[in-house]
Amino acid sequence: MGVVFGKSNIEEPAFKVLLDRTGVAVPYQIREYGKRIAVETKMGESDRSPFMKLAGYIGVVGNQPANEGGTTIDMTAPVVRTDGKGTKIAMTAPVVREEGIMQFILPAKYDSLEKAPKPTDATVFLKEIPPSVGAVKQYTGSYDQDLCRKWAIELRQQLREDGIDLSEEHVLQSYQFWGYNPPFTLPMFRRNEVWIPLTKQQAASLIASCGSGESSIN
Repeated sequence: MGVVFGKSNIEEPAFKVLLDRTGVAVPYQIREYGKRIAVETKMGESDRSPFMKLAGYIGVVGNQPANEGGTTIDMTAPVVRTDGKGTKIAMTAPVVREEGIMQFILPAKYDSLEKAPKPTDATVFLKEIPPSVGAVKQYTGSYDQDLCRKWAIELRQQLREDGIDLSEEHVLQSYQFWGYNPPFTLPMFRRNEVWIPLTKQQAASLIASCGSGESSIN
């Protein structure tokens, strides 16, 4: 569970820990997530903060939730952020990341796009995130793009030492920042994570070479 806007017991998406890699220079987990529904907006598309636009959609700020029906939606964690530079990236299909993206993951009861209320802000969109597996490094500190990139690069180096050779270019194009705390949380107490997506084959190779790990549900 996370802490957002000062509230505890914030819902997080369920996941399985496939590998808990400890005792190395850069400890990390391999996690497997199921399908999730997110609401997202582009960074820098308007003068309004992307965080506040998404918070407006779920009804955390403002007099009326900015969605059809005016449905108040519980805040969840993490807040997901990518910092694109107009680079083509290959995930499930080629995508052009013109600006960074910020996402809120919706509560688990919204398990399809049809169940989630449509945004009334034309710059806010619903998105289905398919099941995925990846490597996650947890760290503390303020949200800072350079710090997140640093941890992404260091996690990539640890994955290379463990047998998975991902190019630095690929990692910098595909990593995500996951934040679990409100902005007023002191940096030393924040839970931040960097996520690097993996294929199932890459995850299986890491698990085979580094140990079976302990599978659990969050």
